[in-house]
Amino acid sequence: MAPLAKKGPALSGDPVFSKDPALPKGVDVVTFGCRLNTYESEVMRREAESAGLGALEGGAIIFNTCAVTGEAVRQAKQSIRKARRENPQARIIVTGCAAQTEPQNFVAMNEVDLVLGNEEKLKAHSYRALPDFGVNDTEKARINDIFSVRETAGHMVDAIEGRARAFVQVQNGCDHRCTFCIIPYGRGNSRSVPMGAVVEQVRRLSGNGYAEIVLTGVDMTSFGADLPGGPKLGKLVKTILKQVPDVKRLRLSSIDSIEADDDLLQAIATEPRLMPHLHLSLQSGDDMILKRMKRRHNRDQSIRFCQDLRKLRPGIVFGADIIAGFPTETDAMFEKSLEIVEECGLTHLHVFPFSPREGTPAARMPQLRRELVKQRAARLRAAGDTAYRSHLSSLAGTRQSILVEREGLGRTEGFTLAAVSAGAPGEIVEAAIAGDDGSRLIAAPLAARAA
Repeated sequence: MAPLAKKGPALSGDPVFSKDPALPKGVDVVTFGCRLNTYESEVMRREAESAGLGALEGGAIIFNTCAVTGEAVRQAKQSIRKARRENPQARIIVTGCAAQTEPQNFVAMNEVDLVLGNEEKLKAHSYRALPDFGVNDTEKARINDIFSVRETAGHMVDAIEGRARAFVQVQNGCDHRCTFCIIPYGRGNSRSVPMGAVVEQVRRLSGNGYAEIVLTGVDMTSFGADLPGGPKLGKLVKTILKQVPDVKRLRLSSIDSIEADDDLLQAIATEPRLMPHLHLSLQSGDDMILKRMKRRHNRDQSIRFCQDLRKLRPGIVFGADIIAGFPTETDAMFEKSLEIVEECGLTHLHVFPFSPREGTPAARMPQLRRELVKQRAARLRAAGDTAYRSHLSSLAGTRQSILVEREGLGRTEGFTLAAVSAGAPGEIVEAAIAGDDGSRLIAAPLAARAA
């Protein structure tokens, strides 16, 4: 059982399962969704193996699901059915945000042997004493009240399987209640990993050869509010860079710009090892829609944030999440989202057609026609593609440091995809940019240094 993952902007699942009975048994983890899920999947693999799942006849397949959109849930279910057809003797376990928020839908699937909550999935004892095949549905679910969880442990991992960069969890959960978002009900309230545990995990992974470490969380810029002294994300970043001098590249995953603190801005401006790329949780470019989403920023604040950061760190690259077709969005409101792509200088766009999630306020608002939502999403993606191609062209003739992700492909410090003919996965290659092919940079290697 060896699932291969196709990468996309919203999902990292959609696996292909091998039917070869000669392959060794073991524990496979199929991951959908965010970088935090990727990190947690490595913890899950370790805990499941320590519980003995790898020794089961037929092995085990664990699905770590995402609930951010209905499409994410649909793809997870499709993959579960495919896994059962191709691995009839395997034990199939489903966990993650979709399992936490709608466990009954997975419990009802005949293909599923066990459903675990987001807290349970990280503990070895959850994987012991699996229910027998075909048990009563009431025995298939092990899920607690996620809002009762008060702490997030700093789980230590030595490697992230199949990855050239490593992810480190700094925070989990969210205290905000955006009207479109189901994730707080899957993750619970905001909890921070103690700073010492984060620093130790970065040191451990850096010492194991990872040249780039990515800090990740559900609402990462809320880091520290629940810790003694209330340290903020900027202090954590500065502490990591000071105490782990061997880490070559430190990257932040998605942030909420309205919560960016002064230390974080200073670190972006002065620390060359902090990568010049930020992915912003914008969601819309229209103030009325932002208000109906219960976002805490407005349009002007987003534009000003990007302008200010460019003054502090010329060449910084911005990505963003934007939702197309939010309930009540008019043509004029949508145009504001189109315009903010250029006004913020966004180059890495993640576009989500609005997907009503049961239990959220937005699901009860007046909905737009699905065809209109799809059309608007397509126009946003086209705007993002145009901005990205312009960004590629602007880098011609520059020198870039590229982290090789797999043979022939890597990412610049600004997270721009590059074709590079030198270097093994995990190595940083210095290269001159000869041009681009419309989707990636064409890099001519100058030298390589070991990661």
